[in-house]
Amino acid sequence: MTPTAATLALVESPVQLLNALEWAHARGADDAVRGPLLGSVPRQPAYREAHREQGGGAGGAAPLRIVVLPPTDPMSRGQLRRMAGLARDEGHEVRWQEARGGKLAPFKALVALVREVRAARRVVIGDPFSRYVQLLLTLVRADELVVVDDGTATMEFIDRTARGERLVRWHRAGGGGLPGRIRELAYAPVSGTARRRFTAVRKGRRVEVFTSMPVTAPPGMGLRLNDFGWTRSRFGPPRLTKGTDLVGTSLVETGVVDPDRYLAAVRALAREHGATRYFAHRRESPDKLRALSEATGLEIVRPDLPLELIARRGPVGRTVVSFPSTVVHTLPYALAGTGVTVAVREIDPAWLTRNASPRARGFLAGVAGTARDVRRLPAHTAQTAR
Repeated sequence: MTPTAATLALVESPVQLLNALEWAHARGADDAVRGPLLGSVPRQPAYREAHREQGGGAGGAAPLRIVVLPPTDPMSRGQLRRMAGLARDEGHEVRWQEARGGKLAPFKALVALVREVRAARRVVIGDPFSRYVQLLLTLVRADELVVVDDGTATMEFIDRTARGERLVRWHRAGGGGLPGRIRELAYAPVSGTARRRFTAVRKGRRVEVFTSMPVTAPPGMGLRLNDFGWTRSRFGPPRLTKGTDLVGTSLVETGVVDPDRYLAAVRALAREHGATRYFAHRRESPDKLRALSEATGLEIVRPDLPLELIARRGPVGRTVVSFPSTVVHTLPYALAGTGVTVAVREIDPAWLTRNASPRARGFLAGVAGTARDVRRLPAHTAQTAR
């Protein structure tokens, strides 16, 4: 079996593809493990000292065969194409496989991938919550499964796996009404099989999570820290501007945060911190971004790559402010040693919509509260902008 066939990566977003590259870099050119797997992700200084002693993070990356299963939104697809180019530059093989956008697309993709999925000795997964990936997992015969970060969803994955719960994202849990519950029941056997792939670890099989998130592995699962070594080795250090940059979130688009409350909160942040730029999340709607620009005067930036790469390339503000999201955990690693301060503004419970999942408040508080090496900005109840 060729090296590219031995390790198969299934990714659906730019961040997942970035973290697949980070994982390959961390494993090293000889595809050997650099030091022991961890039971939990330690604080950065302790990790760096231990990692330096072990000689970790050196060398090139063993080649991967990466299958990109793109979503339908244009921003994600554009970023994925840019990331695919970077992956090819690193020597990885990238295949673009449409699995959405038509009635027959999922079936055609499944037929096209069956042989590769069954042949792979190691499978790298970007989103264990993805129904399509869960379907592919029923075909996996690999002795090793690796889950790379899909942002803060990794925290939910670890928590749900440890509790033996269904693999459903936190903001969707319990939603959808009767039709949604019927679909969940029909899909339950596939989801259950996927969950067992991660928890019922047989002799000779291992499960690893490669993450920047502050999590502790449940029994039978190993952790490897993603400290963005590939990003830091390829980009930057960035030129710093005098101002503050804000980072957008898709919490409005997912129905968690009220749009008027969010607009008021962004306006208050821009005023308090003298922000001039707003880095939009790839899922933020054009109408919402237009309203933000008109209300705040912020320059709206729609990045063509994940923010970790954009910030590392620069220019970037000396302070970067974000609501609870992935970047409050990843940017301190990507920007280590640059002098940039990352700050997190907590979500006021009053901003949540009536349709927000009951778990939304606790989950968002956990994302903010567990972030390391960041400055914490307390939430305040923003007046609704009307």
